[in-house]
Amino acid sequence: MKPRLQEHYEQTVRPMLGKEFGFQNVHQIPQLEKIIVNVGVGEGSRDPKLLDSVVEAVSAITGQRPIVNRARQAISNFGLRAGMPVGVSVTLRSRHMWEFMDRFINIAVPRVRDFRGLPIRSFDGRGNYTVGVREQVIFPEVDYDKIQKIHGMDITFVTSTDKDDEALALLRGLGMPFRGMEPVVVSG
Repeated sequence: MKPRLQEHYEQTVRPMLGKEFGFQNVHQIPQLEKIIVNVGVGEGSRDPKLLDSVVEAVSAITGQRPIVNRARQAISNFGLRAGMPVGVSVTLRSRHMWEFMDRFINIAVPRVRDFRGLPIRSFDGRGNYTVGVREQVIFPEVDYDKIQKIHGMDITFVTSTDKDDEALALLRGLGMPFRGMEPVVVSG
């Protein structure tokens, strides 16, 4: 059984995008390729329990075990040596990607305090959208009692298009609540 958001994309969003932008070929229509969740942990080298806590939280949020990113070179001003852990990241594709995006849009984002919508300016000029989350506790999978320290994360939505307007239409069609735009309701 396909995830709810993937079915919505195939039945509603893809035909809408093809009509809106006049694509002749089905393969020209933009689609979501992957979602990258990245958490920087500067103090991870000094406190291994903090790094373990972050790995556990990201695993619970994404459903996949993250990889630990290590420093490539030494920077003495930061007290950093090559090989020290500086963060964790996960790349989500296919079923995990669709399920994470559905939970992010419908459960996590509405739990953000004083939420007025996601900024539209966060596109990178190549059709990818990155949003920063200040607290990992907006995700219901995170056990508040097991958190050592509140940390944020960057979530990047990578699309198959290189145009920001097409990527905006794709993400908006999938239900992303952008600031100043009427939200699209995903049924299912």
